[in-house]
Amino acid sequence: MRPGIDVTENGLRHLLNGWDPIGVADEVQDEYDCMLAPLLQRLRGGADQAEIGEFLRHKLVDHFGLTPLLAEPEAMATRVMSWWSATGKTDGNASE
Repeated sequence: MRPGIDVTENGLRHLLNGWDPIGVADEVQDEYDCMLAPLLQRLRGGADQAEIGEFLRHKLVDHFGLTPLLAEPEAMATRVMSWWSATGKTDGNASE
């Protein structure tokens, strides 16, 4: 992990590692870090659940080479949106 990672990034990393669509999070804690900044950018910009789901689907197919149905990107998008709402940063203007 990079030093100086904020609480929001750590929370999202934990969520992504819990999803673990390629099954390596127990051994490689930063495997999904390629999704942190793009997801946070979308969330801060007010993305809706459908946009988050489409981003996750795209990453599964184009980056990880997975079949998206098995990893349920839409279900993960629901979890991401719930987590984001719970952080209290849903207005797109919240600072870390």
